[in-house]
Amino acid sequence: MGDEGKLSVPQKLISVYRKRIVPVASMLTPNQFKAKLLTGFRILGFNLKMMAKNLVIFFEVGPSKVVITSINIDGNLLLVGTHEKEKGTGDLMTALLLGWSNKYPDKLEIAAELAVSSLQALLLRTLNDYKSAGHDLRSTSLEIRLIQSQDDIRSPEIKFKAEIYS
Repeated sequence: MGDEGKLSVPQKLISVYRKRIVPVASMLTPNQFKAKLLTGFRILGFNLKMMAKNLVIFFEVGPSKVVITSINIDGNLLLVGTHEKEKGTGDLMTALLLGWSNKYPDKLEIAAELAVSSLQALLLRTLNDYKSAGHDLRSTSLEIRLIQSQDDIRSPEIKFKAEIYS
């Protein structure tokens, strides 16, 4: 759909996502920009109170697990998520989060810690491999080191702790 304030799909598809895709999804992982589009919020800044409102709006229309990624609050990059215990697409973060949330169905905070730690370890390995090979990271298209990072995906060292807000 888009990122950093720019759409990558036609504007008219936003309502299709809102009305047809969000209601049937069991888990959503929109970034801050997509969350604003999908909930219809027209706000300039995000704070934790607004995040909670976004999550509730998503729950009302379908998904039981929602994680909003790449949230910039006061210069900090955050990931905020929650799940409904009574309810039971894409990218690597979604896949990791889905996998870990299946292992810990009622502990989204643990699933998020594991997913973020796996992803960060994989990205660090990718960058280090390219640096050690002498590639210019700004001008080289990087292929992620997924196979080489299997151990980091299976049992990551937790370096990022979740904070529970109520």
